[in-house]
Order: sequence, then structure tokens, then C-alpha cells
Amino acid sequence: MDYLTLALFDNASIDALIQKLLAEKASWEDGKKTAGLQAAKVKNNLQLDRSSKSSIESADFVATNISSNQLIKSFALPRKVHGIMFTKTSTGQGYGLHVDNAYMSTGRSDLSFTVFLSDPHQYKGGELCLQTLQGSKLIKLEKGHIVVYPSTSLHSVQSVTEGERLACVGWIQSYVPSSEDRENLFRLDAGARGLLSQNGRSSELDLVFQAYSNLLRRLGD
Repeated sequence: MDYLTLALFDNASIDALIQKLLAEKASWEDGKKTAGLQAAKVKNNLQLDRSSKSSIESADFVATNISSNQLIKSFALPRKVHGIMFTKTSTGQGYGLHVDNAYMSTGRSDLSFTVFLSDPHQYKGGELCLQTLQGSKLIKLEKGHIVVYPSTSLHSVQSVTEGERLACVGWIQSYVPSSEDRENLFRLDAGARGLLSQNGRSSELDLVFQAYSNLLRRLGD
């Protein structure tokens, strides 16, 4: 599985979050400030000053919800959710093809995520484009939905041709650095939980959970 998408927030939570972010009118700055040397050449958007009160409080809110989501926990095995930023991409702006830095000032980037804050019908363009093994994948989700994908992926944000795209982006440092190992552990965990839900606990299933836990110990850092 190259990426994971799911509904992280309801509309009421997102509406309150957007209102809080947009109230910081003077704290939006050039997105190039936090881009790496190569990424800065293709980055054209605004982001909320990370040191602003709204940014700090909102980042904590997003990180808490990501860290407590059971499906994300199974998929990403998060050790740390970090580097959260809030971005605004207006008409004519976008973010060209790039790969995220392996190490941020806030931690290692094993997985990247985007939380879509804007209603997708209120802007045109602005899709997240992932380069996967199957080719390019354009992703534009409902507001409050998140996509989590390996930070090793080449990706871009298509130019916005109408309206304005608000999003939250950040990174996850996983207990398991390898994308392949995480995927195998995710499938094992999902299968075991499915069997537990259908058939209840058994001695055979206990062995599966034992194997999962011991693999996680071996593969984690």
C-alpha cells in the first residue's frame, strides 16, 4: 500500500480550525522559508508562521488526533508527529515536484501527511500528486480528510487555477524506518484484528499477535 486516506476530522472541527487560522492575518509568510534548497525553487505558497499562537495550538490539536487514530497508528507506527505547518495556496500558486528532506529540524521524515482543510468544491486544481509504483496519482480529498504517504515519494501540489486551498502538512517519524517493513506489519495487524473481530480470541491468534509484537521489536529502532 503506497498511501493511506481517511476522515480525520468532522466538518465542525475543521470549520473552527479554519476560522482560527484565518484570523491570523498578519502571520502568513512566504512558504520558501521552511523549504530545503532544491524544494524552495519550486515552492510557491504561503504558510502560517509556526511561532504564532494559532499555529502552535492548531498543530498540537492535529498531532493529538493523528497520534490517537487507530488506523494511522497501525499504518504508520508513529513515534513522533512533527513539523506541522498550515499552508495557503491561492490562484496561480502550487508546489513543484520534490522529495521531502530526510531529516527536519524537528525529526526524521519517514512518512508525510496532508490534511485537506478546504471544501474541494471551493477551489480548482490544487491536487496532491504522488509518484507511486503504478504511476502518478492525483489526490484531492474532502475537508477534514488526511492522506499519509512515504516521505521517500516524489510529490507535488498542482497549481490552483481558481479559489484558495488551505491544508495542513507535516511528518511522522515511525518506530519502523522501512516502508516495506511497515507495510508488512500493517497487513499482519489488520488481518489479525479482522480475525479477532470475526471469530474472537483463540490460542492460534495469540501466536499471531505474539509474532507481530516480536517482529515490531526486531524491526523498530
